Amino acid sequence: MICVRSNPSPAPQEDAWVTSYQRLVPHWHSVSLSHQHSSIPISISRVNQFDAARLDIELSAMLKEQLVKVFSLMKPGMLFQYEPELDAFLEFLIWRFSIWVDKPTPGIALMNLRYRDERAVALRGKVRTGLEGPGLTFAQKMWYCVAAVGGQYIWARLQSLSAFRRWGDSEQRPLARRAWGLMQRIEGLYKAASFGNLLIFLYTGRYRNLIERSLQARLVYESPNMNRAVSFEYMNRQLVWNEFSEMLLLLLPLLNSSTVKSFLHPFSKDKSSSSKEDDSICPICWASPTLVYLALPCQHRYCYYCLRTRCAAVPSFQCSRCSKPVVAMQRHGSDVEHKTQSQ
Repeated sequence: MICVRSNPSPAPQEDAWVTSYQRLVPHWHSVSLSHQHSSIPISISRVNQFDAARLDIELSAMLKEQLVKVFSLMKPGMLFQYEPELDAFLEFLIWRFSIWVDKPTPGIALMNLRYRDERAVALRGKVRTGLEGPGLTFAQKMWYCVAAVGGQYIWARLQSLSAFRRWGDSEQRPLARRAWGLMQRIEGLYKAASFGNLLIFLYTGRYRNLIERSLQARLVYESPNMNRAVSFEYMNRQLVWNEFSEMLLLLLPLLNSSTVKSFLHPFSKDKSSSSKEDDSICPICWASPTLVYLALPCQHRYCYYCLRTRCAAVPSFQCSRCSKPVVAMQRHGSDVEHKTQSQ
């Protein structure tokens, strides 16, 4: 039996791990830097951002309504003169107690959003969920107030002043006409830039308006695990109700009240409670007719104007009391009959 003795491996040198560490450190730094500078693509719901702006507008309108009620007993029209100042004051209050103290506005908070400084995120490059990043800086907050509060106030005042002084009239001085033309050009450029920004926002999902784009203030989610406070179910109900109310406002003027009354008459509780007093008034205007005309062949009393207009508007007009077709009309106490246009 032959035994083969294996040679033991040589012991590593004492500074071998130091040499390996020094050799691997550059590779480790390159890998870590590449991971730090790699950005995680995030997508913020465009609907949430638009809803946040709409909620802020509704909140401002509610505050304005309550403030107007406070001055309801004062001289009428006095508050209307200072409406731009009132709007600017309310916008300043919302900015002071939200953005200035590093908090989102009420509408933004309900949508689980907050403002983030995109410039600081691009410099740091440290991302874990894609939602990290500092809030707005002092300069961004101040410029936001100047643009959103001061800019809107100055523009509203210029518009009211130009309308009151009639700068756009040809009889005004050349300076006033030039100022009016300059305002029109600025407004046109602003609307065109806002429309372009809207198209870019719909494509990229960043920066709802020009102020946010110029300040690099992006809306991101406050918490990745928190749902929006306003549910889609509630918003769907509101949309359905708004569309239904608009449809009613569109259709109600087109409906004939006499046709509706005649349709609901058989379902009324007091079918046989017609008295002489009810027969003596016009069933259309519910007033005592000054010029009494009878609908034939049922001989119910109407005002001449009410009966004539209904017969002219509806060729197959039916009596509002008995639902019988009206084929002619006759003056009360006269034998002369006026044929209607019914066929």
